[in-house]
Amino acid sequence: MIYYTQLIFLKEGQAELFHKFEDQVLPLVSRHNGELLYRIRPTQNNVIASTMGQPYEIHLVSFQSRKDFESYRDDKERRQHLPLKDQSVEKILLIEGNLL
Repeated sequence: MIYYTQLIFLKEGQAELFHKFEDQVLPLVSRHNGELLYRIRPTQNNVIASTMGQPYEIHLVSFQSRKDFESYRDDKERRQHLPLKDQSVEKILLIEGNLL
């Protein structure tokens, strides 16, 4: 099992467009042996310290293997919605890890 954490930072005023992207691509995770474990929207009160700013959302996703993650990343249906992501997301910090 492999885990991916994403800290997602949006362009100002683009939350609705980002939601449209997420509505299309998150259901595809399970198609590739993945599971969305957490989808969190932290508030200012939840961020104790940061040099990167406050993320709009934090996702924790698991996949059976890196190959499964890559299959999701490269999914043709997912890729057709990438313009929504490109228009709404400023930056993403992607962290790969394992359960210890």
